[in-house]
Amino acid sequence: MYCPNCGKEIDDRAVVCVHCGVAVKQIGTMNADTDGPIGCLLGGACFLVPLLGLILYLVWNSTMPMKAKEAGKWALIGFIVSIVFYVIYIAAIGSAAMAYY
Repeated sequence: MYCPNCGKEIDDRAVVCVHCGVAVKQIGTMNADTDGPIGCLLGGACFLVPLLGLILYLVWNSTMPMKAKEAGKWALIGFIVSIVFYVIYIAAIGSAAMAYY
């Protein structure tokens, strides 16, 4: 194999040219088969059970960052929506109690 920068011959397994120091191959490229969107079903599960999304985020963070980000995003959205519904529920109970007294 030849360096695209200086044109000198280098080892086929080289990541950096030993002559000019330019990167020949990208390190840590992601494979589309292993890292991508988590899918509708798993995203929905992370939304409904935010703890599952948090666990998946922590497990996948170093190996599959795109899937980890999706799981974390849906877990956060699910947590925020549940808090909003909880506040609305408490407000409805409070107003019903005030109307009773």
